[in-house]
Amino acid sequence: MSKNIVLEVENVSKQYRLGEVGTGSLQHDVKRWWANIRGQEDPFLKIGETNDRTKKGDSDYVWALKDINFQIEQGQAVGIIGRNGAGKSTLLKLLSRVTRPTTGSIKYNGRIASLLEVGTGFHPEMTGRENIYLNGAILGMTRKEITRKFDEIVDFAGVERYIDTPVKRYSSGMYVRLAFAVAAYLESEILIVDEVLAVGDTEFQKKCLGKMNDVTKGEGRTVLFVSHNMASMRELCQEGIYMENGTVKHIGEINEAINIYQGDSEIKNVWIGNLDNEFINVTKTTIYNENSDTVLDKCEDIFIQIDLEILDDLKEIGIGFYLKSMYDDNLMRCFFNDYNELNNLKKGKHQIIFRIPADTLAEGSYKIIFDVSIPKIIEFTQAKCNLFFELINTKNNGNRCQLQHVQTFGSIFRPDYFHDIISL
Repeated sequence: MSKNIVLEVENVSKQYRLGEVGTGSLQHDVKRWWANIRGQEDPFLKIGETNDRTKKGDSDYVWALKDINFQIEQGQAVGIIGRNGAGKSTLLKLLSRVTRPTTGSIKYNGRIASLLEVGTGFHPEMTGRENIYLNGAILGMTRKEITRKFDEIVDFAGVERYIDTPVKRYSSGMYVRLAFAVAAYLESEILIVDEVLAVGDTEFQKKCLGKMNDVTKGEGRTVLFVSHNMASMRELCQEGIYMENGTVKHIGEINEAINIYQGDSEIKNVWIGNLDNEFINVTKTTIYNENSDTVLDKCEDIFIQIDLEILDDLKEIGIGFYLKSMYDDNLMRCFFNDYNELNNLKKGKHQIIFRIPADTLAEGSYKIIFDVSIPKIIEFTQAKCNLFFELINTKNNGNRCQLQHVQTFGSIFRPDYFHDIISL
C-alpha cells in the first residue's frame, strides 16, 4: 500500500439475508460451519441477487454490495453518489468498521472518524463533555490531546450551555452539531460523513462544508462524503464514486460522476412525449431560465411550462405542480382550479407557464411533480412527464433565499406564480 494511499478497498462484497431476523438461520449457520470445517466455500456465497430494491427477487439472499474496488489518496475529498438503496450507507458502515464485509478486504493508513447517523458513537446517558472524551479515546487520542481540542469542538457545535447535559436530552440538530464537531476536530486521518448534515440548519451546513474544505485543503486529511445535494458535492469534492444497485458504476472527476448519475437517474429539464386521455394530451414539460434551459441559476427567474392539447372544449381545468426536495419533502404547491384565465379553454394546443421569482430557492436539487386534472372527472398525474433539476449560483452573490432550506418548509400555496397562458 503506497504512502499516499490512505484507503484501499479490494473486491469487497456484503451479503444480507432477507426476511425476519433469526427465521431459519440456524440451519444456514450449521451448513456454513460444516463447509468451513471441510475447507469448502461458503455455500450461500454462490447464491443471491443484485440489490435492486424496485424488483421482487427469487432468492432470500441479496448482495447489498458486490465486488467494490477503489483507492483513495491522502487529502482527497471524495463524494459518493447514487440513488436511495444504491449501497452508499452500507459501504460507509464497512469503511467505518461498524460491520465486516462478507468477502474482500479494506486496508487503512490512519485513524478514521465517522458520522453515519444522528447519535453514532454517542452514549445517550453521558453528557456532551463525556462523549467528546469517549470518542477521542476510541480514536486512540490521549486525554491531553482531547483537552487541547475541547474548546474548539464546543465552540463549533454551539452547545456550550448544554455541554454537561446528557445527550439524550439534545434535539437532533444539537446532536448532529456536536457529533460533527467531534468527528472533524479530533485528529483522524480519514473523515467519513453520511447525509446526516441534512438534519442541521442552513448556517450549520455551510459551517460544515467550510470545515471539510479546511480539513482536506488545509490539513491534508481525507474526506468521504455522501449527500444528495449535488451543489454541495461540486463545492467540496474533487473525485466522485457513483454507485448503482450495490456496485460501483463510475469512479472519476466529480462533475463527470454527477453527470453520469444525473443521466442514469433520468434527471431532465425537458420532457417530450404523449400522455393523454379522452380530454387532455400533455405533450411537453420544461423548466428554464430566460436565457438558458440547461444550466439553471437560482439568481434568475425560473419558468415552468406545460404544453398540452385540449381534445374537447372544457369549462374548467386544474393545472399546477408540486415542488419537492430530493428527499420528497413538499416545498411548494402551485395549483390553479377555477382560475379565470383557465376557464372555458377551447379545443386546441396551449402553453401554461408558471414563474418562480429569482432567489426563491437555495442551491441544490429539486423535483417538479405535475398535476393536471378536470375537477370531479379525472386527475391526470403522470411520473413520466415530471422534471428533476439542479440550481446553481453562477453569480455567487450570496443573496438570501425566500426558502432557505429544503427540509424546513411544508406545502406553500402560491397563486401569484401563474405567469401566462398562450393558445397556439
